[in-house]
Amino acid sequence: MSTLKFHWFLPTNGGDGRQVVGGGHGVEAGASGRPASVPYLGQIARSAEQLGFEAALTPTGTWCEDAWISTAMLSTLTERLKFLVAFRPGLTAPYLAAQMAGTFQNLSGGRLLLNVVTGGESHEQRMFGDFEDKDARYERCEEFLRVVRALWAGERVNHAGRYFRLEDAVLAQLPDPLPEIYFGGSSPAALDVAARHADVYLTWGEPPAAVAEKVARVRALAAEHGRRPRFGIRLHTIARDTSAEAWAEADRLLAAIGEEDIARVQAGLRRSESEGQRRMLELNSGSKDGLEIHPGLWAGVGLVRGGAGTAMVGSHAEIADLVEEYAAAGIEEFVLSAYPHLEGAYWFGEGVLPELARRGLWEHPAPAGRVTSAVPFGAGTRAAS
Repeated sequence: MSTLKFHWFLPTNGGDGRQVVGGGHGVEAGASGRPASVPYLGQIARSAEQLGFEAALTPTGTWCEDAWISTAMLSTLTERLKFLVAFRPGLTAPYLAAQMAGTFQNLSGGRLLLNVVTGGESHEQRMFGDFEDKDARYERCEEFLRVVRALWAGERVNHAGRYFRLEDAVLAQLPDPLPEIYFGGSSPAALDVAARHADVYLTWGEPPAAVAEKVARVRALAAEHGRRPRFGIRLHTIARDTSAEAWAEADRLLAAIGEEDIARVQAGLRRSESEGQRRMLELNSGSKDGLEIHPGLWAGVGLVRGGAGTAMVGSHAEIADLVEEYAAAGIEEFVLSAYPHLEGAYWFGEGVLPELARRGLWEHPAPAGRVTSAVPFGAGTRAAS
C-alpha cells in the first residue's frame, strides 16, 4: 500500500465553532462562534502545515468567502502548504481562469491545486448569472477544461465551441508545475467529465464498499481515455485518545442540533440537484437514530450541513483502521475537517497521523528539522551556597 496524502479544510463557509456549522448547497449557513477572519484562518493554515497536511481545501458558493482571494491572502502566511481552491468553470472565462491559476501557481511557488465544482443548484447558479441546466453545466465544464489545459500546455488556441470562443489566445506566463485538477460528482455526466480530466477524483464519505464501487466505475471510464486518475475522499473527523471520548464528542455535537434545524435544513437540501447530496441524505435519513452507518463512520454532520456529511469517529488507532479500509477501496488522498477546525487538526495530526506513520502509510511531507530536547526547570544551574 502506497503512502497516503492528507489535506485539511479552511472554514470560509460560515466560519468555525465548537458545534456543527450547518448550511451549504443553497441552505443558509448556521451560526458560528469563530468568524472566517484572516488571523483565525491563518492559525488553521499554519497548524495544518506544521502537522503534516499537504493542502487545505477552500470551498466555493454563495455562503462562502471567495476562495481565490482568501487563499491568496493566506498563502503569504504559510511556506509549504498548498491550497485546494474550489472554483466554478463558466463563471470565469477560460483564458482568465488559466491566467489566474498560472499567477497563483508561479507567485506561490507551486502551491495551487484546483477543485473544479460545476454547481449542483440551479437557483444558486442564477445568482451568478448562469442559467444553464445541470447537464449543460457539465458539458460546458468539459469544454472549459479542454481549453484551459491547451492554454497551460503553451498552445495558441483558436476555439469556437458551444459555450466559449477564443481567438489567437496564448498565455505569456505558463504555470509551473501545472495545477492538478480535483473533481467530484456522482451523476453520469459528472463521471464522464472526471474520466476525461480529473487528476484526482473526489467522493464524499460513503461507506468503504460504496466508495470502492465508485472508484472502480471511474477507473474503468478513465481507462477508456487512456487515463489513470488518483482517488480522494472528503470526510470530517472526531479523533480522541479513546473510543469512548470520541463518541462522547459525537453525542455532544448531536445534542446541540435541534429538531427544527434538522427539518429546515433537510427540506432545503432535498431541493438539491446534486446526486452526491442525495446520497448523503440517504445516509442520515433526516433522523438522529442509527447514524453509525459503518463501524466508525457517523452521518450526524449531514443532518444540518450540506455537502460532506459523514465523520470518522474513534480512537486514533480505530480511525487509522478505517483509513486503511478506504485505502484498500482505492483511496489515496483524504480531505478532512473537524469542529473546531483548529483543535481538530491537532487531534488528527498528533494522534492519527503518527499512528499511520508507524504503519508505514504516511510520512511528513516536510524535511525533518532539528528537535530541541526538553530541559527540566533549573537544570544546569549552580546550587546556592
